[in-house]
Amino acid sequence: MARYQPVRLASVGILSLIAVTCLSMSLAAQTVKIQGMIKARSGTTLILQTSDSPKLIVLLTDKTQVGQIQGVLKARRKEMSMAALIPGLEVQVDATYDDQNQLVAKLVKFQGNDLERAQSIQAGLHETHVQAEKNREELEKQNAELKAQTESLKLQQEQLTAQQQKIAANKAAIDAAIARFGQLDDYYILDELTVYFGNGEVKLDPQYSPQLLKLAEKAKTIEAYNIQVVGYASSVGSVALNQELSEDRADSVSNFLVQQGHIPLTNVLAPGAMGESRQVGEDKTAEGQAKNRRVVVRVLQNKEIAGLQSSR
Repeated sequence: MARYQPVRLASVGILSLIAVTCLSMSLAAQTVKIQGMIKARSGTTLILQTSDSPKLIVLLTDKTQVGQIQGVLKARRKEMSMAALIPGLEVQVDATYDDQNQLVAKLVKFQGNDLERAQSIQAGLHETHVQAEKNREELEKQNAELKAQTESLKLQQEQLTAQQQKIAANKAAIDAAIARFGQLDDYYILDELTVYFGNGEVKLDPQYSPQLLKLAEKAKTIEAYNIQVVGYASSVGSVALNQELSEDRADSVSNFLVQQGHIPLTNVLAPGAMGESRQVGEDKTAEGQAKNRRVVVRVLQNKEIAGLQSSR
């Protein structure tokens, strides 16, 4: 009897394999009923959310039927395209397992009102996406404008700082000029002439040429004379511009005295630029402004030198 044992064992193994195979074929042929909501779809892959699984994968094939349940008793089914299978749609799926143990849909059906609801959800999501995109573009635009404004403010601050530095330098120049020309106690003023300029003008008006030539000739008759030339401006416009105008006006008169009046450079004090300081006219009126746009020319003689000459 022992010699027949291997044969019996082999028979048992074969029968077990046949039983497993039959069971697998039975499971593969068995239809699985699934009810859930489509969460996503990518090509032939359908992802469902069911009461048992938040992410159940079902495959679609060319043989998969799609239908919309109609009628009062929900007994009729209208054939539909797979395009109707959109996220948010409640569906009922009849599926079977393939040889790789994957669920393959034979039939996907849904109710008409469920499709309308899913389409409304999709439309709302689309509108939300469009609005979110608009909001993102608007935010980027605002950020760009804010960046431009920040850079503009930074540039303005730099310009303001430079302007303040220039004003401080002009004030220092004015203070130096006042210290040099403001006190005339050490000099006799032997002659004086005021030359006026138009608004924004620095060129000498020819009408003053005879008077300046006359002043130059008189100065030449005085022992150890000096000619002082000081420019002024009205307060109309910026401080920096007015400082520059007063300097250019003083230079214009000094150049005339040297070139046309033949006054030696050694006898001409460095021109002074007083800017808006020492206003003599009311700057709120055109007449007052005209009085302030001036150059004052003086013929000076040092009192100490004059005393030495008189004692000879």
